[in-house]
Amino acid sequence: MSAMHKVPESHADWQAMAGALRFETRAFINDAFVDASSGVTFETVNPATGDVLARVASCDAPEAEAAIRHARQAFNTGNWSRIAPSERKRALLRLADLMECHKHELALLDTLDMGKPVTSSMGDMAGAISCIRYNAETIDKLYGEVAPTGEDSLGMILREPLGVVASIVPWNFPLMMTAWKIGPALAAGNSVILKPSEKSPLSALRLAQLALEAGLPTGVFQVLPGYGHTVGQALALSMDVDCLSFTGSTQVGKLLMQFAGQSNLKRVYLECGGKSPNLVFADCKDLDAVATNAAAAIFHNQGEVCIAGSRLLVENSVRETFIEKVLEAAETMQPGDPLDPASFMGAIVDRTQYQSILDYIRRGVEEGAHLRVGGEATNEESGGLFIPPTVFDGVTPQMAIGREEVFGPVLSVFGFDTEEEAITMANDSQYGLAAGLWSQDIDRIMRVTRRLHSGQVYVNNWAGGDMTMPFGGVKQSGNGRDKSHHSLEEYSELKSVWMALT
Repeated sequence: MSAMHKVPESHADWQAMAGALRFETRAFINDAFVDASSGVTFETVNPATGDVLARVASCDAPEAEAAIRHARQAFNTGNWSRIAPSERKRALLRLADLMECHKHELALLDTLDMGKPVTSSMGDMAGAISCIRYNAETIDKLYGEVAPTGEDSLGMILREPLGVVASIVPWNFPLMMTAWKIGPALAAGNSVILKPSEKSPLSALRLAQLALEAGLPTGVFQVLPGYGHTVGQALALSMDVDCLSFTGSTQVGKLLMQFAGQSNLKRVYLECGGKSPNLVFADCKDLDAVATNAAAAIFHNQGEVCIAGSRLLVENSVRETFIEKVLEAAETMQPGDPLDPASFMGAIVDRTQYQSILDYIRRGVEEGAHLRVGGEATNEESGGLFIPPTVFDGVTPQMAIGREEVFGPVLSVFGFDTEEEAITMANDSQYGLAAGLWSQDIDRIMRVTRRLHSGQVYVNNWAGGDMTMPFGGVKQSGNGRDKSHHSLEEYSELKSVWMALT
């Protein structure tokens, strides 16, 4: 059995599969894989080794214009936008089945491309496949409405697809975020143009091959690898893109909203930055378990997570005891070879992000925070970019590590004495993506949950939920929601039809 067809279980199995991989590196436009018209490419690098994986087509305005033209033509033709929802359902279920068949390969592509542990990538694949299936199964179960009228009129409220949707996805969860965007957009009947991050384009291009095999109509799904300031900007400024869906930084999200205003007032849905508070009250029964969860909330995926629990707020009466337990948990979460199933953390995505994290750590020390563990690069002999779990105590909201999104394995610990103080501190942020709350007091849970300014609150867990739960933020963490049937609503338009009856 070849390495590509064997189910990988060990470190050696994943290494063998990685050696047998072949990468698609061209853009996918109108059911064809093509080079960028300029001939320009960019390198995608394995951050765990520093090795160049491939040179990928770097798309720009000409490719965006071509993809938009084909997407609009496909939408107007109606062989996807106007077919019965049950037919779209069957096609998307075929795509999900193909993703299931190739889940190890897809997971490996994300691991090689952006450095996350392969066990984490496998979890992402399960989420991506579940997302496509959920939206496929949901689309033929959503009904329109009939307005209450007199006998001389009939009022109908219909939902119709928007048209051409451009999805710009991040590098930290490449294929899972892709599924969150394209699943509901395709299910609703739109034509979708996907721009993966230039830091992690390989799984998106493999997905394009699977979409072709699944039989999605020509022009309905296209993939344009490239940079945000080139092909991404061209999509955002287009007068013929009806909706722009983005996950990434708040700074870029604001820029995309400006582009929408400068062009055609396209809908813009943004899931942006976060600096999520994780509140731990002294009445928790099992502080050991809570500490392990608090550590995982920031160190999972190397801390490169929009909802990372990067601000740990602990009641002062148990603060020092709890920090010690967090440090013990962190010791078990050290970075290692992403291809080793035993590794909890992998490599930082690229040198720019790696240096940014180290700069934040340096600033934390300079501003007076107490560095309890970590803080320096590790595993440098591998040629990769590794930073261990890093914990600061004595952090104040004025410090950079206490208010800015580090997007790395850096935990800032704060103390509080009262519930009111904890709520005030938690809400003292420009962001509002997620929050955690650990307590056994149900009255407190209900009070605090309602007062936290956040798109989602995790009570006695971190990052819980499934496809039935909306995901998104408030304040400068963005707008709109991924997941659940609410995401399908965002990719459709309401049409009111009023009939006069004689």
